[in-house]
Amino acid sequence: MAEHTDALVIGAGLAGLVAAVELADAGRSVRLLEQEGENSLGGQAHWSLGGLFLVDTPEQRRMGIADSAELAWQDWLGSAGFDRSEDHWPRRTAEAFVEFAAGGMREWLRGLGMRWFPVVGWAERGSGAADGHGNSVPRFHITWGTGPGIVAPFERRLRAHIAAARVHLQCRHRVDALCTTGGHVRGASGAILAASPAERGQRSSREVVDTFEYTADAIVIASGGIGGDHAKVRANWPIARLGPPPKHMLSGVPHHVDGRMIDIAAGDARAAVINADRMWHYTEGVANWRPIWPGHGIRIIPGPSSLWLDAAGRRLAAPCVPGFDTLATLRAILATGYDYSWFVLDQSIIEKEFALSGSEQNPDMTSQSWRRVLRARLARGAPAPVEAFKTRGADFVVAGNVAELAAGMNRLTGETLIDAETLEATIVARDRQMANRFSKDAQITAIAGARAYRGDRLFRVARPHRLLDPAHGPLIAVRLHILTRKTLGGLHTDLQARVLDAAGEPIPGLYAAGEAAGFGGGGYHGYNALEGTFLGGCLFSGRCAGRHAAGSAS
Repeated sequence: MAEHTDALVIGAGLAGLVAAVELADAGRSVRLLEQEGENSLGGQAHWSLGGLFLVDTPEQRRMGIADSAELAWQDWLGSAGFDRSEDHWPRRTAEAFVEFAAGGMREWLRGLGMRWFPVVGWAERGSGAADGHGNSVPRFHITWGTGPGIVAPFERRLRAHIAAARVHLQCRHRVDALCTTGGHVRGASGAILAASPAERGQRSSREVVDTFEYTADAIVIASGGIGGDHAKVRANWPIARLGPPPKHMLSGVPHHVDGRMIDIAAGDARAAVINADRMWHYTEGVANWRPIWPGHGIRIIPGPSSLWLDAAGRRLAAPCVPGFDTLATLRAILATGYDYSWFVLDQSIIEKEFALSGSEQNPDMTSQSWRRVLRARLARGAPAPVEAFKTRGADFVVAGNVAELAAGMNRLTGETLIDAETLEATIVARDRQMANRFSKDAQITAIAGARAYRGDRLFRVARPHRLLDPAHGPLIAVRLHILTRKTLGGLHTDLQARVLDAAGEPIPGLYAAGEAAGFGGGGYHGYNALEGTFLGGCLFSGRCAGRHAAGSAS
Protein backbone atom coordinates (compact mmCIF):
# COMPACT_ATOMS: atom_id res chain seq x y z
CA MET A 1 0.00 0.00 0.00
CA ALA A 2 1.25 3.50 -0.86
CA GLU A 3 2.41 5.63 2.05
CA HIS A 4 0.23 8.64 2.80
CA THR A 5 1.32 12.18 3.61
CA ASP A 6 -0.61 15.42 3.88
CA ALA A 7 1.15 17.01 0.91
CA LEU A 8 3.58 16.13 -1.85
CA VAL A 9 5.74 18.85 -3.36
CA ILE A 10 7.37 17.88 -6.66
CA GLY A 11 10.56 19.84 -7.28
CA ALA A 12 12.97 21.38 -4.77
CA GLY A 13 13.71 24.59 -6.61
CA LEU A 14 12.85 27.93 -5.04
CA ALA A 15 9.09 27.65 -5.57
CA GLY A 16 9.08 24.10 -4.21
CA LEU A 17 11.10 25.08 -1.14
CA VAL A 18 8.75 27.96 -0.38
CA ALA A 19 5.66 25.78 -0.83
CA ALA A 20 7.11 23.00 1.34
CA VAL A 21 8.02 25.25 4.25
CA GLU A 22 4.69 27.06 4.10
CA LEU A 23 2.90 23.70 4.30
CA ALA A 24 5.10 22.57 7.17
CA ASP A 25 4.69 25.89 8.97
CA ALA A 26 0.95 25.22 8.85
CA GLY A 27 1.49 21.87 10.60
CA ARG A 28 1.16 19.63 7.55
CA SER A 29 3.35 16.62 6.87
CA VAL A 30 5.24 17.03 3.60
CA ARG A 31 7.25 14.88 1.22
CA LEU A 32 9.50 16.95 -1.01
CA LEU A 33 10.44 14.93 -4.10
CA GLU A 34 13.44 15.97 -6.17
CA GLN A 35 14.79 14.21 -9.25
CA GLU A 36 18.35 15.48 -8.80
CA GLY A 37 20.65 15.16 -5.80
CA GLU A 38 20.43 17.06 -2.54
CA ASN A 39 23.10 19.42 -3.84
CA SER A 40 20.46 20.77 -6.27
CA LEU A 41 18.26 22.38 -3.62
CA GLY A 42 17.15 25.79 -4.83
CA GLY A 43 17.20 24.83 -8.50
CA GLN A 44 17.73 27.70 -10.93
CA ALA A 45 17.51 30.29 -8.15
CA HIS A 46 20.90 29.13 -6.89
CA TRP A 47 22.52 30.07 -10.23
CA SER A 48 20.83 33.44 -10.47
CA LEU A 49 22.09 36.95 -9.79
CA GLY A 50 19.39 37.19 -7.14
CA GLY A 51 17.53 40.15 -8.61
CA LEU A 52 14.03 40.89 -7.33
CA PHE A 53 11.36 43.21 -8.75
CA LEU A 54 10.36 45.39 -5.80
CA VAL A 55 8.39 48.62 -5.87
CA ASP A 56 8.70 51.86 -3.86
CA THR A 57 11.40 50.59 -1.52
CA PRO A 58 13.80 52.36 0.85
CA GLU A 59 16.61 51.30 -1.51
CA GLN A 60 14.90 53.10 -4.38
CA ARG A 61 14.15 56.21 -2.38
CA ARG A 62 17.76 56.46 -1.18
CA MET A 63 18.83 56.47 -4.84
CA GLY A 64 16.37 59.27 -5.68
CA ILE A 65 13.89 56.97 -7.47
CA ALA A 66 10.18 57.82 -7.23
CA ASP A 67 8.20 54.63 -7.80
CA SER A 68 4.64 53.54 -7.09
CA ALA A 69 2.34 50.57 -7.47
CA GLU A 70 0.39 52.52 -10.11
CA LEU A 71 3.52 53.14 -12.23
CA ALA A 72 4.65 49.51 -11.81
CA TRP A 73 1.23 48.22 -12.90
CA GLN A 74 1.26 50.55 -15.92
CA ASP A 75 4.67 49.15 -16.87
CA TRP A 76 3.48 45.58 -16.34
CA LEU A 77 0.39 46.00 -18.52
CA GLY A 78 2.42 47.71 -21.25
CA SER A 79 4.89 44.82 -21.21
CA ALA A 80 2.46 41.93 -20.78
CA GLY A 81 0.10 42.86 -23.62
CA PHE A 82 -2.57 40.48 -22.29
CA ASP A 83 -4.81 39.75 -25.27
CA ARG A 84 -6.19 36.21 -24.90
CA SER A 85 -9.32 34.87 -23.22
CA GLU A 86 -7.15 32.60 -21.07
CA ASP A 87 -5.26 35.64 -19.74
CA HIS A 88 -7.88 36.23 -17.02
CA TRP A 89 -5.98 34.42 -14.27
CA PRO A 90 -2.52 35.46 -15.49
CA ARG A 91 -3.64 39.09 -15.33
CA ARG A 92 -5.26 38.68 -11.91
CA THR A 93 -2.11 36.97 -10.64
CA ALA A 94 0.10 39.72 -12.07
CA GLU A 95 -2.01 42.38 -10.37
CA ALA A 96 -1.77 40.55 -7.04
CA PHE A 97 2.00 40.17 -7.47
CA VAL A 98 2.55 43.88 -8.20
CA GLU A 99 0.52 44.72 -5.09
CA PHE A 100 2.70 42.30 -3.12
CA ALA A 101 5.92 43.69 -4.61
CA ALA A 102 4.81 47.18 -3.58
CA GLY A 103 3.48 46.02 -0.23
CA GLY A 104 4.43 43.13 2.02
CA MET A 105 7.03 41.28 -0.04
CA ARG A 106 10.10 43.21 1.11
CA GLU A 107 9.20 43.03 4.80
CA TRP A 108 8.39 39.32 4.54
CA LEU A 109 11.78 38.61 3.00
CA ARG A 110 13.59 41.01 5.32
CA GLY A 111 12.05 39.16 8.26
CA LEU A 112 13.69 36.00 6.89
CA GLY A 113 17.08 37.71 6.88
CA MET A 114 17.40 38.91 3.28
CA ARG A 115 19.14 42.17 2.47
CA TRP A 116 19.80 43.94 -0.84
CA PHE A 117 22.65 45.74 -2.54
CA PRO A 118 21.99 49.48 -2.03
CA VAL A 119 22.27 50.38 -5.73
CA VAL A 120 19.06 49.37 -7.51
CA GLY A 121 19.57 48.08 -11.05
CA TRP A 122 17.65 49.27 -14.09
CA ALA A 123 16.88 46.19 -16.16
CA GLU A 124 14.81 45.85 -19.36
CA ARG A 125 14.27 49.55 -20.03
CA GLY A 126 11.90 48.79 -22.86
CA SER A 127 10.58 50.00 -26.16
CA GLY A 128 10.68 53.76 -25.63
CA ALA A 129 6.95 54.36 -25.08
CA ALA A 130 5.61 55.56 -21.72
CA ASP A 131 2.79 53.04 -21.80
CA GLY A 132 4.74 50.33 -23.64
CA HIS A 133 7.13 47.61 -22.61
CA GLY A 134 9.81 48.25 -20.02
CA ASN A 135 10.64 49.49 -16.54
CA SER A 136 10.12 53.23 -16.21
CA VAL A 137 12.49 53.32 -13.23
CA PRO A 138 15.15 51.05 -11.68
CA ARG A 139 13.49 48.17 -9.77
CA PHE A 140 16.06 45.34 -9.93
CA HIS A 141 17.07 44.71 -6.30
CA ILE A 142 20.09 42.41 -6.14
CA THR A 143 19.96 40.20 -3.07
CA TRP A 144 23.02 40.27 -0.84
CA GLY A 145 24.53 36.86 -1.50
CA THR A 146 22.93 36.66 -5.00
CA GLY A 147 20.95 33.48 -5.77
CA PRO A 148 22.28 31.45 -2.82
CA GLY A 149 21.27 34.35 -0.58
CA ILE A 150 17.67 33.95 -1.75
CA VAL A 151 17.66 30.19 -1.31
CA ALA A 152 19.36 30.18 2.12
CA PRO A 153 16.50 31.32 4.41
CA PHE A 154 14.10 28.78 2.91
CA GLU A 155 16.66 26.01 3.07
CA ARG A 156 17.25 26.84 6.75
CA ARG A 157 13.53 26.60 7.43
CA LEU A 158 13.36 23.36 5.46
CA ARG A 159 16.23 21.83 7.47
CA ALA A 160 14.45 22.72 10.71
CA HIS A 161 11.29 21.01 9.51
CA ILE A 162 13.30 17.97 8.40
CA ALA A 163 14.86 17.76 11.85
CA ALA A 164 11.38 17.89 13.38
CA ALA A 165 10.15 15.16 10.95
CA ARG A 166 7.53 17.46 9.44
CA VAL A 167 9.26 17.34 6.03
CA HIS A 168 10.82 14.32 4.36
CA LEU A 169 13.24 15.34 1.62
CA GLN A 170 13.56 12.55 -0.93
CA CYS A 171 16.09 13.23 -3.65
CA ARG A 172 16.69 11.11 -6.75
CA HIS A 173 12.93 10.50 -6.81
CA ARG A 174 11.64 11.06 -10.34
CA VAL A 175 7.86 11.37 -10.63
CA ASP A 176 6.56 9.48 -13.66
CA ALA A 177 2.81 9.60 -13.04
CA LEU A 178 0.10 11.36 -11.09
CA CYS A 179 -2.47 9.08 -9.53
CA THR A 180 -6.07 10.19 -9.95
CA THR A 181 -9.39 8.86 -8.68
CA GLY A 182 -12.67 10.33 -9.85
CA GLY A 183 -10.93 13.41 -11.18
CA HIS A 184 -9.17 14.03 -7.85
CA VAL A 185 -5.36 13.86 -7.86
CA ARG A 186 -4.53 11.50 -5.00
CA GLY A 187 -0.79 10.92 -5.28
CA ALA A 188 2.26 10.33 -7.41
CA SER A 189 4.44 7.41 -8.42
CA GLY A 190 7.77 7.05 -10.13
CA ALA A 191 11.34 5.81 -10.11
CA ILE A 192 14.06 6.00 -7.49
CA LEU A 193 17.26 6.81 -9.36
CA ALA A 194 20.72 5.60 -8.47
CA ALA A 195 22.81 7.92 -6.34
CA SER A 196 24.91 10.16 -8.56
CA PRO A 197 28.26 11.86 -7.93
CA ALA A 198 27.31 14.65 -10.36
CA GLU A 199 27.87 18.16 -9.10
CA ARG A 200 25.02 20.66 -9.06
CA GLY A 201 23.92 21.32 -12.63
CA GLN A 202 25.89 18.50 -14.20
CA ARG A 203 24.18 15.71 -16.14
CA SER A 204 23.24 12.97 -13.67
CA SER A 205 22.52 9.26 -14.10
CA ARG A 206 19.04 8.02 -14.99
CA GLU A 207 19.66 4.46 -13.75
CA VAL A 208 16.55 3.19 -11.93
CA VAL A 209 17.10 1.20 -8.73
CA ASP A 210 13.56 1.08 -7.28
CA THR A 211 10.08 2.56 -7.53
CA PHE A 212 7.83 4.56 -5.19
CA GLU A 213 4.21 5.55 -4.76
CA TYR A 214 2.80 8.08 -2.31
CA THR A 215 -0.70 9.34 -1.71
CA ALA A 216 -1.52 12.81 -0.42
CA ASP A 217 -4.37 15.24 0.08
CA ALA A 218 -2.56 17.94 -1.89
CA ILE A 219 0.12 17.80 -4.58
CA VAL A 220 2.14 20.86 -5.58
CA ILE A 221 4.01 20.77 -8.90
CA ALA A 222 7.07 23.04 -8.80
CA SER A 223 9.24 21.31 -11.37
CA GLY A 224 10.38 24.19 -13.62
CA GLY A 225 10.10 24.93 -17.32
CA ILE A 226 11.44 23.65 -20.64
CA GLY A 227 14.60 25.72 -21.31
CA GLY A 228 16.95 22.74 -21.08
CA ASP A 229 15.14 20.87 -23.87
CA HIS A 230 15.84 22.69 -27.14
CA ALA A 231 13.49 20.41 -29.08
CA LYS A 232 10.59 21.52 -26.88
CA VAL A 233 11.65 25.14 -27.12
CA ARG A 234 11.61 24.92 -30.92
CA ALA A 235 8.31 23.00 -30.95
CA ASN A 236 6.63 25.83 -29.01
CA TRP A 237 8.47 28.67 -30.75
CA PRO A 238 6.13 31.52 -31.88
CA ILE A 239 7.27 31.73 -35.49
CA ALA A 240 4.68 34.32 -36.53
CA ARG A 241 5.73 36.62 -33.70
CA LEU A 242 9.49 36.11 -33.38
CA GLY A 243 10.51 34.50 -36.66
CA PRO A 244 12.01 31.04 -37.20
CA PRO A 245 13.59 29.33 -34.17
CA PRO A 246 17.38 29.50 -34.03
CA LYS A 247 19.28 26.53 -35.41
CA HIS A 248 21.88 27.01 -32.69
CA MET A 249 21.18 28.02 -29.10
CA LEU A 250 23.04 27.94 -25.81
CA SER A 251 21.39 26.70 -22.62
CA GLY A 252 20.94 29.05 -19.71
CA VAL A 253 19.61 26.19 -17.56
CA PRO A 254 20.72 22.58 -16.94
CA HIS A 255 19.54 19.73 -19.15
CA HIS A 256 17.02 18.41 -16.60
CA VAL A 257 14.91 21.57 -16.93
CA ASP A 258 12.80 19.79 -19.52
CA GLY A 259 9.11 20.35 -18.69
CA ARG A 260 8.43 16.66 -18.02
CA MET A 261 6.02 17.31 -15.16
CA ILE A 262 4.00 19.79 -17.19
CA ASP A 263 3.42 17.03 -19.76
CA ILE A 264 2.60 14.49 -17.03
CA ALA A 265 0.08 16.82 -15.40
CA ALA A 266 -1.53 17.53 -18.77
CA GLY A 267 -1.79 13.81 -19.54
CA ASP A 268 -2.63 12.18 -16.20
CA ALA A 269 -4.65 14.96 -14.57
CA ARG A 270 -6.04 16.59 -17.73
CA ALA A 271 -4.47 19.87 -16.59
CA ALA A 272 -4.67 22.81 -18.98
CA VAL A 273 -1.43 24.23 -20.33
CA ILE A 274 -1.71 27.79 -21.65
CA ASN A 275 0.60 30.32 -23.30
CA ALA A 276 3.17 27.68 -24.22
CA ASP A 277 4.35 29.92 -27.05
CA ARG A 278 5.32 32.71 -24.67
CA MET A 279 8.95 32.40 -23.69
CA TRP A 280 11.88 34.52 -22.58
CA HIS A 281 15.24 33.83 -24.16
CA TYR A 282 18.19 36.19 -24.07
CA THR A 283 20.12 37.57 -27.02
CA GLU A 284 23.42 38.21 -25.21
CA GLY A 285 24.60 34.65 -24.54
CA VAL A 286 28.24 33.59 -24.68
CA ALA A 287 29.62 30.07 -24.39
CA ASN A 288 30.87 29.35 -20.90
CA TRP A 289 34.60 28.63 -21.14
CA ARG A 290 34.18 26.43 -18.05
CA PRO A 291 30.82 24.71 -18.69
CA ILE A 292 28.82 22.90 -16.03
CA TRP A 293 25.93 21.54 -18.11
CA PRO A 294 25.65 20.72 -21.83
CA GLY A 295 25.71 23.80 -24.05
CA HIS A 296 26.18 26.00 -20.99
CA GLY A 297 25.83 29.68 -21.84
CA ILE A 298 26.22 32.78 -19.69
CA ARG A 299 24.28 35.97 -20.28
CA ILE A 300 26.09 39.27 -20.51
CA ILE A 301 24.08 41.91 -18.63
CA PRO A 302 25.25 44.94 -20.59
CA GLY A 303 25.29 48.65 -20.00
CA PRO A 304 24.00 50.75 -22.92
CA SER A 305 27.24 51.74 -24.69
CA SER A 306 28.27 48.76 -26.84
CA LEU A 307 27.48 48.94 -30.55
CA TRP A 308 25.05 46.15 -31.43
CA LEU A 309 25.61 44.73 -34.91
CA ASP A 310 23.96 41.89 -36.77
CA ALA A 311 25.94 38.96 -38.16
CA ALA A 312 26.85 40.98 -41.27
CA GLY A 313 28.06 43.96 -39.27
CA ARG A 314 25.00 46.17 -39.75
CA ARG A 315 23.98 48.23 -36.74
CA LEU A 316 20.69 47.28 -35.08
CA ALA A 317 18.17 50.12 -34.79
CA ALA A 318 16.54 51.29 -31.54
CA PRO A 319 14.97 49.90 -29.41
CA CYS A 320 17.56 47.19 -30.09
CA VAL A 321 20.02 48.83 -27.71
CA PRO A 322 21.80 46.84 -24.98
CA GLY A 323 19.57 46.46 -21.94
CA PHE A 324 16.34 47.79 -23.49
CA ASP A 325 13.98 45.40 -25.31
CA THR A 326 14.90 41.73 -25.29
CA LEU A 327 12.21 40.28 -27.56
CA ALA A 328 12.34 43.12 -30.09
CA THR A 329 16.07 42.48 -30.39
CA LEU A 330 15.53 38.72 -30.66
CA ARG A 331 13.04 39.30 -33.47
CA ALA A 332 15.44 41.68 -35.28
CA ILE A 333 18.33 39.22 -35.05
CA LEU A 334 16.33 36.27 -36.36
CA ALA A 335 14.99 38.39 -39.24
CA THR A 336 18.54 38.59 -40.59
CA GLY A 337 18.61 34.84 -41.27
CA TYR A 338 21.36 34.32 -38.71
CA ASP A 339 21.07 33.30 -35.06
CA TYR A 340 23.92 35.38 -33.67
CA SER A 341 24.91 39.04 -33.44
CA TRP A 342 27.84 41.14 -32.18
CA PHE A 343 28.74 43.66 -29.54
CA VAL A 344 31.58 45.98 -30.54
CA LEU A 345 33.12 47.91 -27.67
CA ASP A 346 36.42 48.77 -26.03
CA GLN A 347 38.28 48.13 -22.80
CA SER A 348 36.74 51.10 -20.97
CA ILE A 349 33.24 49.84 -21.73
CA ILE A 350 33.90 46.23 -20.77
CA GLU A 351 35.41 47.35 -17.47
CA LYS A 352 32.44 49.49 -16.48
CA GLU A 353 29.47 47.95 -18.23
CA PHE A 354 29.86 44.20 -18.53
CA ALA A 355 28.29 42.09 -15.83
CA LEU A 356 27.77 38.35 -16.16
CA SER A 357 24.53 36.84 -14.97
CA GLY A 358 24.77 34.22 -12.25
CA SER A 359 25.94 33.68 -8.72
CA GLU A 360 29.11 31.88 -9.79
CA GLN A 361 30.09 34.80 -12.06
CA ASN A 362 29.76 37.32 -9.21
CA PRO A 363 31.81 35.78 -6.41
CA ASP A 364 32.24 39.10 -4.61
CA MET A 365 28.50 39.68 -4.11
CA THR A 366 27.82 35.98 -3.57
CA SER A 367 30.39 35.96 -0.77
CA GLN A 368 28.49 38.70 1.11
CA SER A 369 31.78 40.49 1.73
CA TRP A 370 31.64 44.27 1.36
CA ARG A 371 35.43 44.37 1.15
CA ARG A 372 35.40 42.02 -1.85
CA VAL A 373 32.58 43.94 -3.53
CA LEU A 374 34.29 47.32 -3.19
CA ARG A 375 37.64 45.92 -4.28
CA ALA A 376 36.10 44.28 -7.37
CA ARG A 377 33.70 47.04 -8.41
CA LEU A 378 35.87 50.10 -7.79
CA ALA A 379 39.28 48.75 -8.78
CA ARG A 380 40.83 49.47 -12.16
CA GLY A 381 40.16 46.87 -14.80
CA ALA A 382 37.18 44.62 -15.41
CA PRO A 383 35.94 42.20 -12.74
CA ALA A 384 37.99 39.00 -12.79
CA PRO A 385 35.18 36.78 -14.22
CA VAL A 386 34.69 39.23 -17.10
CA GLU A 387 38.43 39.34 -17.82
CA ALA A 388 38.49 35.53 -17.75
CA PHE A 389 35.82 35.42 -20.47
CA LYS A 390 37.64 38.06 -22.51
CA THR A 391 40.84 36.03 -22.30
CA ARG A 392 39.48 32.48 -22.51
CA GLY A 393 35.98 32.74 -23.95
CA ALA A 394 35.44 31.35 -27.43
CA ASP A 395 33.24 34.29 -28.44
CA PHE A 396 35.64 37.18 -27.72
CA VAL A 397 37.89 38.98 -30.22
CA VAL A 398 40.43 41.57 -29.02
CA ALA A 399 42.30 43.75 -31.50
CA GLY A 400 44.35 46.92 -31.79
CA ASN A 401 42.49 48.37 -34.80
CA VAL A 402 39.34 47.91 -36.84
CA ALA A 403 40.98 45.87 -39.63
CA GLU A 404 42.33 43.36 -37.09
CA LEU A 405 38.97 43.29 -35.34
CA ALA A 406 37.05 42.54 -38.56
CA ALA A 407 39.54 39.82 -39.49
CA GLY A 408 39.15 38.24 -36.05
CA MET A 409 35.36 38.32 -36.26
CA ASN A 410 35.43 36.58 -39.63
CA ARG A 411 37.97 34.05 -38.40
CA LEU A 412 35.76 33.24 -35.41
CA THR A 413 32.67 32.51 -37.51
CA GLY A 414 34.44 30.99 -40.51
CA GLU A 415 32.59 33.43 -42.77
CA THR A 416 33.59 36.71 -44.45
CA LEU A 417 30.51 38.71 -43.50
CA ILE A 418 32.32 41.58 -41.80
CA ASP A 419 33.81 44.18 -44.12
CA ALA A 420 36.51 46.20 -42.36
CA GLU A 421 35.81 49.45 -44.20
CA THR A 422 32.07 49.27 -43.52
CA LEU A 423 32.70 48.42 -39.86
CA GLU A 424 35.05 51.38 -39.49
CA ALA A 425 32.53 53.72 -41.16
CA THR A 426 29.85 52.57 -38.68
CA ILE A 427 32.13 53.18 -35.72
CA VAL A 428 33.28 56.57 -37.01
CA ALA A 429 29.67 57.70 -37.56
CA ARG A 430 28.90 56.78 -33.97
CA ASP A 431 32.08 58.46 -32.68
CA ARG A 432 31.22 61.76 -34.38
CA GLN A 433 28.13 61.95 -32.18
CA MET A 434 30.44 62.25 -29.17
CA ALA A 435 31.57 65.79 -30.08
CA ASN A 436 28.60 67.31 -28.19
CA ARG A 437 26.62 66.58 -25.04
CA PHE A 438 23.55 66.18 -27.25
CA SER A 439 22.94 63.87 -30.20
CA LYS A 440 20.37 62.64 -32.73
CA ASP A 441 21.58 59.07 -32.19
CA ALA A 442 19.03 57.17 -30.08
CA GLN A 443 21.69 55.07 -28.37
CA ILE A 444 23.82 58.09 -27.44
CA THR A 445 20.70 59.76 -26.03
CA ALA A 446 19.99 56.59 -24.06
CA ILE A 447 23.51 56.65 -22.61
CA ALA A 448 22.99 60.23 -21.44
CA GLY A 449 19.66 59.25 -19.89
CA ALA A 450 21.23 56.31 -18.10
CA ARG A 451 23.98 58.48 -16.65
CA ALA A 452 21.35 60.81 -15.22
CA TYR A 453 20.64 58.01 -12.73
CA ARG A 454 23.28 58.05 -9.99
CA GLY A 455 23.46 54.27 -9.73
CA ASP A 456 24.24 53.84 -13.42
CA ARG A 457 26.73 56.70 -13.47
CA LEU A 458 28.66 55.22 -10.56
CA PHE A 459 28.57 51.52 -11.40
CA ARG A 460 27.10 50.67 -14.79
CA VAL A 461 27.65 53.23 -17.57
CA ALA A 462 31.01 54.28 -18.92
CA ARG A 463 31.82 57.94 -19.47
CA PRO A 464 30.90 58.72 -23.11
CA HIS A 465 33.92 58.56 -25.41
CA ARG A 466 34.98 57.64 -28.93
CA LEU A 467 35.49 53.92 -29.53
CA LEU A 468 38.50 54.72 -31.73
CA ASP A 469 40.22 56.77 -29.03
CA PRO A 470 43.40 54.76 -28.34
CA ALA A 471 43.22 55.74 -24.68
CA HIS A 472 40.18 53.47 -24.30
CA GLY A 473 41.52 50.49 -26.29
CA PRO A 474 41.89 47.76 -27.22
CA LEU A 475 38.80 47.17 -29.35
CA ILE A 476 36.68 44.15 -28.49
CA ALA A 477 34.03 42.20 -30.39
CA VAL A 478 31.79 39.63 -28.70
CA ARG A 479 29.73 37.11 -30.65
CA LEU A 480 26.32 36.82 -28.99
CA HIS A 481 24.19 33.65 -29.15
CA ILE A 482 20.52 33.09 -28.34
CA LEU A 483 20.39 31.75 -24.78
CA THR A 484 17.40 29.68 -23.64
CA ARG A 485 16.09 30.59 -20.23
CA LYS A 486 12.49 30.97 -19.06
CA THR A 487 9.09 29.50 -19.92
CA LEU A 488 6.48 32.27 -19.62
CA GLY A 489 3.49 29.93 -20.03
CA GLY A 490 2.62 26.73 -18.20
CA LEU A 491 -0.01 25.01 -16.11
CA HIS A 492 -3.13 27.16 -15.83
CA THR A 493 -3.72 28.17 -12.20
CA ASP A 494 -5.98 30.53 -10.28
CA LEU A 495 -5.10 32.94 -7.46
CA GLN A 496 -5.01 30.05 -5.00
CA ALA A 497 -2.45 28.25 -7.23
CA ARG A 498 -5.00 25.51 -7.98
CA VAL A 499 -4.39 23.85 -11.33
CA LEU A 500 -7.30 24.24 -13.74
CA ASP A 501 -8.66 21.88 -16.37
CA ALA A 502 -9.64 22.74 -19.95
CA ALA A 503 -12.98 24.13 -18.74
CA GLY A 504 -11.26 26.43 -16.27
CA GLU A 505 -12.33 24.41 -13.23
CA PRO A 506 -9.92 23.54 -10.38
CA ILE A 507 -8.61 19.97 -10.38
CA PRO A 508 -9.12 18.74 -6.81
CA GLY A 509 -5.87 18.16 -4.96
CA LEU A 510 -3.53 19.68 -7.56
CA TYR A 511 -1.53 22.92 -7.26
CA ALA A 512 1.36 24.40 -9.23
CA ALA A 513 3.95 27.09 -8.61
CA GLY A 514 7.02 28.65 -10.16
CA GLU A 515 8.01 28.24 -13.78
CA ALA A 516 5.81 25.16 -14.22
CA ALA A 517 2.85 27.53 -13.77
CA GLY A 518 4.31 30.33 -15.87
CA PHE A 519 5.42 31.84 -12.54
CA GLY A 520 1.75 32.08 -11.62
CA GLY A 521 -1.60 31.90 -13.37
CA GLY A 522 -0.20 30.07 -16.36
CA GLY A 523 1.81 33.05 -17.53
CA TYR A 524 1.62 36.18 -15.38
CA HIS A 525 4.27 37.93 -17.47
CA GLY A 526 2.19 37.94 -20.63
CA TYR A 527 4.57 38.40 -23.56
CA ASN A 528 7.46 40.22 -21.84
CA ALA A 529 9.31 40.05 -18.54
CA LEU A 530 10.41 43.08 -16.53
CA GLU A 531 13.29 41.16 -14.86
CA GLY A 532 13.43 40.29 -11.17
CA THR A 533 10.00 38.80 -11.77
CA PHE A 534 11.22 35.22 -12.21
CA LEU A 535 12.52 34.78 -8.67
CA GLY A 536 9.72 37.03 -7.46
CA GLY A 537 7.17 34.84 -9.21
CA CYS A 538 8.63 31.70 -7.62
CA LEU A 539 8.45 33.28 -4.17
CA PHE A 540 4.93 34.59 -4.68
CA SER A 541 3.40 31.52 -6.33
CA GLY A 542 5.20 29.09 -3.99
CA ARG A 543 3.86 31.01 -1.00
CA CYS A 544 0.33 30.99 -2.42
CA ALA A 545 0.49 27.30 -3.30
CA GLY A 546 1.82 26.27 0.11
CA ARG A 547 -0.67 28.32 2.08
CA HIS A 548 -3.72 27.32 0.08
CA ALA A 549 -2.69 23.67 -0.22
CA ALA A 550 -2.31 23.59 3.57
CA GLY A 551 -6.00 24.37 3.80
CA SER A 552 -6.96 21.39 1.65
CA ALA A 553 -4.56 18.94 3.32
CA SER A 554 -5.92 17.16 6.37
